[in-house]
Amino acid sequence: MLCDSYFKNPKDVPLLLQKMEENIRNSGPVRLMEICGTHTMAIARSGIRSILPKGVTLLSGPGCPVCVTPANVIDMILDLSTQPGILIASYGDLLRVPGSRQGDSLLARRASGANVASVYSPADAVRIAREHPETEVIFLGVGFETTAPGTAACITEAATENLSNFSVLCMLKKTEPALRTLIEADDFSVDGFLCPGHVAAIIGSESFLFLPKEYHLPGIVSGFEAGDLLYSILQLTEMIAEKAPALRNEYTRLVRPNGNPAALALMEQVFTSAPSDWRGLGHIAASGFAIREKYARWDAAKKFSLSPGLAVEIPGCRCAQVIRGVLAPSDCPLFGKVCTPDNPVGPCMVSGEGACAAAHAYGN
Repeated sequence: MLCDSYFKNPKDVPLLLQKMEENIRNSGPVRLMEICGTHTMAIARSGIRSILPKGVTLLSGPGCPVCVTPANVIDMILDLSTQPGILIASYGDLLRVPGSRQGDSLLARRASGANVASVYSPADAVRIAREHPETEVIFLGVGFETTAPGTAACITEAATENLSNFSVLCMLKKTEPALRTLIEADDFSVDGFLCPGHVAAIIGSESFLFLPKEYHLPGIVSGFEAGDLLYSILQLTEMIAEKAPALRNEYTRLVRPNGNPAALALMEQVFTSAPSDWRGLGHIAASGFAIREKYARWDAAKKFSLSPGLAVEIPGCRCAQVIRGVLAPSDCPLFGKVCTPDNPVGPCMVSGEGACAAAHAYGN
């Protein structure tokens, strides 16, 4: 049952659901996809699916950065962690993600003696490098546009200090190319998108205008409270019923049309576009961030001549299909049996933003 504290106006919820039902009667069943891991967890935690009218299906898309990182990249990092004199610094979720072998993770490598640190931000990794000049500190820069500015800032800080023992393995990815790939796939079956509020706070709500303009799909930039999400779902059903796809910004208290100019300028200074491999979506041109040549000394891929091997997935894992919204987590044969939060097979069960972790924790 939804908690009233999530809503600004809980008494309006029955009317909101009634309007949603009317829209569905006019349009027929609709399939909506959120493309933000925080939305995925907020939807599951608040129980929104349990009160939606019949005919409204919510799907989770490629919104978890840890989940879309391919297994062969994780394998490359695991091999790197065993090299002497190196410390791998990572966000906590990434420590538990297995590569192509179940149970083989940075956390397991640390238990076997690898030098691995969990950090809250790239600034923590810079501090570790500053305090331990004898150690090569490699920060795993994973995320979408949300975390890119902070990673860029630490690269410029390391450059200013001439901190030669710090580098970043850049695994940052861009949202728009992934969405285009998803939409253009043969198995695409989505009627509208809940666009990511955190990403939009950086790149701006207008960055998602391509959805209605080019693909005739409605999109709404949504906040993260249950009230935000319900109202955003209502607006999507309205646009679908009226056959009037548009891009709307529900999260106006944070997101501006053109985003954050300072963050965008910093990203442009440090990064350039590059092709990137995505779990579930494959190789996508210009979908990743690469560190510019000006900062090559702080690019771990160049510094240590890193290159992932062939892509190999753990047999039976269906994370690739879950990420695309083709399968629900419970449709994976390993879900809740072989694959659990205590013994995860794939990243969707590991990450706090993963669809399988959300479904396992909250049962929806």
